[in-house]
Amino acid sequence: MIASNLPALQVAIPLIAAALCAMLRTGETAWKIALFANWAAFAVSLALGIEVAQYGTVSYMMGGWEAPLGIEYRVDAINVFVLLVVTAIAAIILPYARTSVAAEIDPTRQSWFYTMYLLCLAGLLGVTITGDAFNIFVFLEISSLSSYVLIAMGRDRRALLGAYQYLIMGTIGATFIVIGIGLLWTLTGTLNLYDLSTRIPDLGDNAAVLSALAFLAVGISLKLALFPLHAWLPNAYAYAPSVASAFLAGTATKVAIYLFLRFFFTIFGGEAFFEETPMPGIFLVLSLAAVFVASVVAVFQDNLKRMLAYSSVAQIGYITLGISLATETALAGSVVHILNHGLMKAGLFLFVGCIVFRAGVVRINELAGIGRQMPLTMAGFTVLGLSMLGVPGTVGFISKWYLGVAAAELGWWWLVALIVLSSLVTLVYVGRVIEVAYFRAPSGPVAQAREAPPSLLIPGGILVAASIWFGIDTSLSLDGALVAARLLVEGAF
Repeated sequence: MIASNLPALQVAIPLIAAALCAMLRTGETAWKIALFANWAAFAVSLALGIEVAQYGTVSYMMGGWEAPLGIEYRVDAINVFVLLVVTAIAAIILPYARTSVAAEIDPTRQSWFYTMYLLCLAGLLGVTITGDAFNIFVFLEISSLSSYVLIAMGRDRRALLGAYQYLIMGTIGATFIVIGIGLLWTLTGTLNLYDLSTRIPDLGDNAAVLSALAFLAVGISLKLALFPLHAWLPNAYAYAPSVASAFLAGTATKVAIYLFLRFFFTIFGGEAFFEETPMPGIFLVLSLAAVFVASVVAVFQDNLKRMLAYSSVAQIGYITLGISLATETALAGSVVHILNHGLMKAGLFLFVGCIVFRAGVVRINELAGIGRQMPLTMAGFTVLGLSMLGVPGTVGFISKWYLGVAAAELGWWWLVALIVLSSLVTLVYVGRVIEVAYFRAPSGPVAQAREAPPSLLIPGGILVAASIWFGIDTSLSLDGALVAARLLVEGAF
C-alpha cells in the first residue's frame, strides 16, 4: 500500500509535518518533527529512484482520476535526480538547524521557522514531481511564499528588505509563468505535461507557442536568478538566517533549473526544437555574463555571505551555459552541477553559520586569523572553495570538465579558454578569504572564538566528504546525469 503511493507521500509528508509544526509552541519539538519528515522524504526519494532505475517512468494518478482530467505525478530519470538532491541536502541541513536556529531565531518563532522550512520543501518537491502545469505554479507559489518568510526571520533588519525584493521579483516571475502556462492550455486544451509534450510539436511554427516559450523563459529565469534577473538573490542569501541561506542556496534555484529543462526540452520537443529558437544564443551570452560579472562583483564584497550569493549567480551561469550548448555532454555537465553546486554552496553557507555562531561576524576584514581559532570550520570552507574553483578530486572539477569537453566537441576552443579564465576569477575571491583567515593575526571577536560544536560541524563535514567522494567516484552522480541528459536531448518523457 505504501509503495504504491510513494509519489503522493513525497509531498504529503512535509506538508502534514508543516501543519503539525504550526500548532506547536516549542522549537525543539518542531525540529524533531521536521527532522523525521525530512528524512522520511529522502527515503521516499531513494525508493522512487530505485523504482525508476528498475522499471522506468513511474506514473501516479491522484485520487484515481486519469490524466488529463486528473492530476498526475510523474517520476522519471530527470526529476528523480532532482528529488534526491533536494531531499538529501535538506536532510543534511536539518540536524544543523537545531543549534543554529536556537541561536539565531527568537524561541517564540522557532516552530514557525520549521513550518516555513517544511512548506518550502514540500513546494520544491511538488514542483519537481508533478506532471500538471498548473500544479507547478501552485507549488512554486507555496515554496516562494514560505521562502519570503524564512528570509525575513533574519536578525538583521535588511533581511526584511531582502524578503521584500524577493517577493516583488518572485511575483513578477510567477506572473510570467502563469501567463505562459495559460497560453499553452489555450493552444492545446490540456495542462498535463505529457499531453503537452505530444501536442505542442503538432502545432508547428506557431507564434503563440513562441510567445508561451518567451513568457516561461523570463519567468523561470527570474526564479533561477539568471543574470541580469538576479537582483533579489544577494540580499536574500546574505541576510537570511544561516539555515535558510544554506537551504535555499542548495535547493531552490536547482528546482527552477529543472523546471527550465523540463519545459524547454521535454515539453517543447528536445534539442531539435530548442536549437531552432533564439534561446541558445541568448543563454550563451547571459551565462557568460553571469559567470564573469557576478564573479568580479564577488571579488569586491566585504560581507562573506553576500560574496557567496554572487558566487551562486556565477555558478548558475555555468549550469545555463551547458543548457545553451544543448548537447548531451553539455547537458550532463549542467545536470550534474545541480548536485555539485548544491553540495558546495549549502556546505559553504553552513560553515559561515559556524562562524556567525562563534564569532558573530561575517565581514571578511573582521575574519583575520579565523583559521587558527576555528581550524575545522575553515578547513571545510577551504575545501569547498577549492571545489568551486574546479580543483581535480572535487565535484567542481567534474562539472567544469564536462562543460569544457562539450565546448571542445563543438570546436569552440575560445569557450574552453573562457571557462578556464573564469576559474581564475573564482580563485581571487576564494583566495582572498583564505588569505585573511590563515595569514593574519586574530583580532576583535575572532580572537575569542573557538571551534564550532559537533552539531554544526558534522553536517558541513558530510557535504565536504560528499564533494570529494563524488569528485572521485562519479558512478552515481554522473551516470544519473548522463541518463537525464540523453532523455532531454531526445525530448523523451
